[in-house]
Amino acid sequence: MRKLLLTFLLMLFSSNLLFAQRDTDHWFAPYFDSQNSTPYTHTLYFSTDSVAPFEVKIFNNNIQIGAVTISKNNPQSFPLPAQFIWTDNDNMASTAINMGVYTKGTKPYFASLRAAMSAHGEIITSKGKAGIGTKFYAAAAPITTTSSTHNFTTGIMATEDATTVTVSGYDANVQFVNNTTPPLTLTFNLNKGQSYILAGQANVVANRDGFIGSKIVANKPISVTNGNANAMYATGQTSNGSDLIMDQSVPVDRLGDEFAMVRSLSPIPSFNTEGGIIVATENNTEIYLNGNATPVATLAEGDYYRILENNYVQQGTSGHYNMYIKATKNIYLYQLVGRTGTETGGYNYIPPLNCFLPRKIDEIGKVQEMPGSSGAIVLKLNILTEAGAVVTYSINGGPAITPTPAQGPFPLTGNTNWVTYAIQPVTGNLAITSTKAVTAGINGGYSSAGYGGYFAGFSSIPLIARQTGECIPGLILEVDDSYDTYQWYRNNVAIPGANANTYNPPTAGNYTVRITVGTCLPATTPVFKVFTCLQKTAKTKTVCEGYLNIIPQFTTSPQLFTASSVQIITPPANGTAIINPTTGVIGYTPNNGFVGTDTIVYKFCGNDPEFVDCEEITLTLTVTESPVVNDTTLRTCFLEENIATGLFNLINANVTGQPGVTKTYYPSLTDANNQTNEILVPDHYIAPNGVVYIRVTNANGCYRVAKVTLIVLAPVESAVLVDKIICIEDKTVLDAGPGFASYLWSTGATTQTISNVEVGTYWVKLKTGDCTVKQAVKVYASEQPVITNIEVSNTSITVYVTGGVGPYEYSINNNNFQSSNVFTDLPRGDVKVYVRDTFTCVPIEVSITIPNIVNVITPNSDGVNDILDYSALANKPNLVFNIFDRYGNRIHQGNKENNYTWDGTTNDKKKVSTGNYWYNISWNENGKAKTPIKFSGWILLKNRE
Repeated sequence: MRKLLLTFLLMLFSSNLLFAQRDTDHWFAPYFDSQNSTPYTHTLYFSTDSVAPFEVKIFNNNIQIGAVTISKNNPQSFPLPAQFIWTDNDNMASTAINMGVYTKGTKPYFASLRAAMSAHGEIITSKGKAGIGTKFYAAAAPITTTSSTHNFTTGIMATEDATTVTVSGYDANVQFVNNTTPPLTLTFNLNKGQSYILAGQANVVANRDGFIGSKIVANKPISVTNGNANAMYATGQTSNGSDLIMDQSVPVDRLGDEFAMVRSLSPIPSFNTEGGIIVATENNTEIYLNGNATPVATLAEGDYYRILENNYVQQGTSGHYNMYIKATKNIYLYQLVGRTGTETGGYNYIPPLNCFLPRKIDEIGKVQEMPGSSGAIVLKLNILTEAGAVVTYSINGGPAITPTPAQGPFPLTGNTNWVTYAIQPVTGNLAITSTKAVTAGINGGYSSAGYGGYFAGFSSIPLIARQTGECIPGLILEVDDSYDTYQWYRNNVAIPGANANTYNPPTAGNYTVRITVGTCLPATTPVFKVFTCLQKTAKTKTVCEGYLNIIPQFTTSPQLFTASSVQIITPPANGTAIINPTTGVIGYTPNNGFVGTDTIVYKFCGNDPEFVDCEEITLTLTVTESPVVNDTTLRTCFLEENIATGLFNLINANVTGQPGVTKTYYPSLTDANNQTNEILVPDHYIAPNGVVYIRVTNANGCYRVAKVTLIVLAPVESAVLVDKIICIEDKTVLDAGPGFASYLWSTGATTQTISNVEVGTYWVKLKTGDCTVKQAVKVYASEQPVITNIEVSNTSITVYVTGGVGPYEYSINNNNFQSSNVFTDLPRGDVKVYVRDTFTCVPIEVSITIPNIVNVITPNSDGVNDILDYSALANKPNLVFNIFDRYGNRIHQGNKENNYTWDGTTNDKKKVSTGNYWYNISWNENGKAKTPIKFSGWILLKNRE
């Protein structure tokens, strides 16, 4: 790989600037040491601005190895055994290993790793989540010696399982420790907490700078620590020794293109112990220094450029040196620093200048401590902020201190928007505040070692961090509180009212914040994925019949569980539990004969493709017996208004003898099992023959269902008590028949029979068992026969009767009755006819008139038989008198005008010829019955011609 060098000089100086990011999560990848057989003393340092104390847990290979509790003005350190972070064993390189450290707190904090021994020292600062990503370019100090004790080292640590890492772009002649003939592209797999170290010793020419700019790509976020352990990079004087040179990197999406550096403590000249290393991430990247119009270099992807110390600019005669760096594309910039000589070298990643740097850094803890060091420690505080800002700092929580004019601000050549400060000496716990964007760092050291660091600013855009908690509920998100406005989003939708620098998300999702500050364009943070916590729930259930299907179901989440996610955490002690792999249902069976309490703990997760909810349920099972029930039958009397139904009191159904049970009533077995369509008034239940079901539940909630057969007792009536017909003037006896428990007649009688019963309607209540039927009976008056008409023929009559009940009997004297309806040889005049039916009641009577019968008329005006005269019947209702010829033609009709007579002429007074003629006469007798009478016959007419 092509490397560009401004001046190829290296100077041994054991000093390194430190950049730390305030966050809730921090990672430290391991490194490979080629020089020291005795490991460094490693110490983790933690500090925070939180007044409320909180715990930070420390993990290796996902196993907790320690913890500290920190708060503002109470930073803590943790001695870290070298086995977790340092190795000089070749077999631990170029392979997946369980080394590296991960720390986690409930609130944001600063974290750094300090490594020291008497002659060497280094501080590696975590950038928090700003330091993890999926694409990096490696960096190291270019080695200016040929010693195998000098090397480059890059530690790669996975933050998630199933992480695949690919490394490419290194010099084809690079030889890795434990892999001297690597392919041009190297791929390996890691799980969460595992690491992979790539190292190469300086006795191989390509290893001296051939790995700088190598591309590291992963499918999941990783943390990268890179540098040298040890190395010499000074130019000219390279024999004084070496130092540990290392810092944590950041992914390419956190880079920028504009930077400033403040010279550290090394003397002038320093044999280029001071300066910088630039690594390009894109082709055609131009580099400009201190506002010059001409680029000092144009880099391709993966190329590096070394800035020499003579590019620092002294501001006036102050002795304060700084440098402004500008690129046309995003780059990595590592500052090379020193303290007293070439053996005290180091470097650290420099954050880009941007509007979104915080307004305060609170706090940098215990800056004067370096476990394993020797001699007095000398430190300087460097502050970089926007021009016009008001800057103060404090020590150990004391009052705000304003820098003196001799300490700054100093302008930055090439960029009038930024200024720098240098304050010396400093000690204790430092807090820096500015009214504009600010970053700060320390540098210095002891004896032949040095260190230092910048804090915050490792992302060119703001980042969301956890203020408290890990997941919902209890999670509070935050961004820095130094911006002007805030708007929180979930899944790209603005959240109404979420306009502070903190937010308590109620639901899982992708959260972002859009912020504004000063004259900068608005910016939106990268997505912060929020998940729900494992919900732990306690539930109870009763096992009634010796087996229970436990169907996983979320208590609050709307997700559906997946069968493959179901697992039993704690099996039951008094039974067996088996998961159906297809359905995820857990089948529980208590041990034979066991009655009592059992417990099972199981876990399951939901079906959301990304934000999966999980729940762990502790289920307490009460194994108990179900109640004992029996089927029974209820009988009741019919209802008079609907004899097919009866009124049942279901409460009286004796289905169990066990005390302390609850009964509920249902029309079907399905309803009883499902507790639907309950019969709410069981003591007044009207139903026909059929069944109902009673759900009997004991105090433990176990139940069984009993069937109750319902029988409606049909009415039992008297078969002998029937309606009667009697003469209206008669009386009779009503008999209800034997076999009934009691009788109650409508007359008040309580006997089987009642006498002297007249025509009318009666009832009797007949009791059979507990049921009483009310039976009605009627005594009818017999229907009187009706004489419909009487036909008269000469001296005979024929009586026609309807109604009543035959056979009929007839009489004309109400004494002697005959069965024939014909009477003969009756005298002329009025006659009474009597008729009775089979009941022989008082007969009906009709009076009739038998007219005088004339058979010959001679209309010759001799006064004898001149006319046929029926005027004597004129008082009869509906009298009709007609004369017909032998052909049936009516030739005369008697009426009031002709006084019901016929003189042998037609109605128009024409004489008719001699001959036989026929006549009929009909009328209704006077009286109530209006009995019709018919009389017919023939007559001889003799007319004179």
